[in-house]
Amino acid sequence: MSFTVFAQQMDFESYDPPSTLVVPENPKSHAKFPFIDVHSHHWRMAEMDLGKLIGEMDSLNMQVIVNLSGRGGEHLVGIMENVNKSVHKPRIINFTNIELRSIDEPDWTSETVKQIEFDYKTGARGLKIYKSQGMTNVDSKGERIRIDDPRIGPVFEKCGELGIPVLIHSADPKSFWEPMDSLNERWLELKTHSRRKRGPNDPAPWETIIEEQHNIFRAHPNTNFIAAHMGWYPNNLGKLGELLDEMPNMYVEIGAVIAELGRQPRAANRFFEKYQDRVLFGKDSYKPEEYPTYFRVLESDDEYFPYYKRYHAFWKMYGLALPDEILKKLYYKNAIKLIPGIDASMFPE
Repeated sequence: MSFTVFAQQMDFESYDPPSTLVVPENPKSHAKFPFIDVHSHHWRMAEMDLGKLIGEMDSLNMQVIVNLSGRGGEHLVGIMENVNKSVHKPRIINFTNIELRSIDEPDWTSETVKQIEFDYKTGARGLKIYKSQGMTNVDSKGERIRIDDPRIGPVFEKCGELGIPVLIHSADPKSFWEPMDSLNERWLELKTHSRRKRGPNDPAPWETIIEEQHNIFRAHPNTNFIAAHMGWYPNNLGKLGELLDEMPNMYVEIGAVIAELGRQPRAANRFFEKYQDRVLFGKDSYKPEEYPTYFRVLESDDEYFPYYKRYHAFWKMYGLALPDEILKKLYYKNAIKLIPGIDASMFPE
């Protein structure tokens, strides 16, 4: 008896077989409890139809959305005019931003502190620092502006004085700095999004940028900081826990890293149990159709289901089935504690 073996060659990105696993499936169309998304971007909020936004939020059980793209100054004034005249005002919170291109001007620090004060009086309830600080922002000499540049320190101090948090995004996943080879877990993402690939010192080592972020947390203990994307340690929750233990003014949000939590359900559950007062719900990219995946990971005990972007996560995920009290803290209680101006009466006890 003879057998013929047919050799077949297939590209890695083409191999995506449907699972034959038969298990209960409990997809979630909306959150179990009303929630606050602390990481969203709405660049046209000054002129957008807020009613349409609120309708989409209602379909998800999102009670409050935090727009991190307030920009500050006159642009923020326009945003707040649109929000303040709306019946939906209690459901929209805006953060402001700062401009770093003129950091070498002798009055940059004092003027930026004045801007923060103005923006707070206008209605801003937090400061968002983009990843461009520490990555692409340069001074007049073309030098990278470090996250812990001492000229920015008084701005962070002013936020602490006003009682508003700083939500900061620093760097990107560490794999972007590593060789793009068969050992890189983000290979498919780097192939499909080639501009995300960085050399070991482009613009600085990953460890350097992340440490600069931690330096400002340590230097400004009276200011609360929310590290976006779990500080890029969602794949190393032990290390993230050590940082939270060291710095009591550090909080994290889960935007764009739900796939990391979903592939380690037992470790993630232990993390949420221990740090349930330090984690907030965030999504980042505002796409209503993507939120249900977050709800399913956080609320269900489903097994082996996919993330919605294969290039982000080619692995499958598992539900955490978080207890109600932890869900409430993640969905709204921790945000109410950190961000002033949120009406707690809109949420359950």
